[in-house]
Amino acid sequence: MNSKLYVGNLPYSATEDELREMFSGAGSVASVVIITDRDTGRSKGFGFVEMSSGAEAQKALTMFDGRTLGDRQIRVSEARPPESRSDRGGGSGYRGGSGGGRDRRGGSRGGGSRRRW
Repeated sequence: MNSKLYVGNLPYSATEDELREMFSGAGSVASVVIITDRDTGRSKGFGFVEMSSGAEAQKALTMFDGRTLGDRQIRVSEARPPESRSDRGGGSGYRGGSGGGRDRRGGSRGGGSRRRW
């Protein structure tokens, strides 16, 4: 098992120190990060805990998935690798357009089917 765990449904008031203390009950905690909104700095309600070994991660998953922290029942699962960000950049990625050389009247651009005198 991967040693990195996803921890979801965290109370917004949860701190990294609280998670570190909680997960240390399952073994040695290598790192803890709570994901925050880049603009407001407020917690997004999830984070990651990395244990020192896969066996400790499995133990933590078993011990803490479904446990109550604050007023919320947290979810713990094995973290998935981050998705590729190669397609990220400016814009939304939408490449729509009119797609043709005809206007709405059905003629060619520049006048449609109008007669010229």
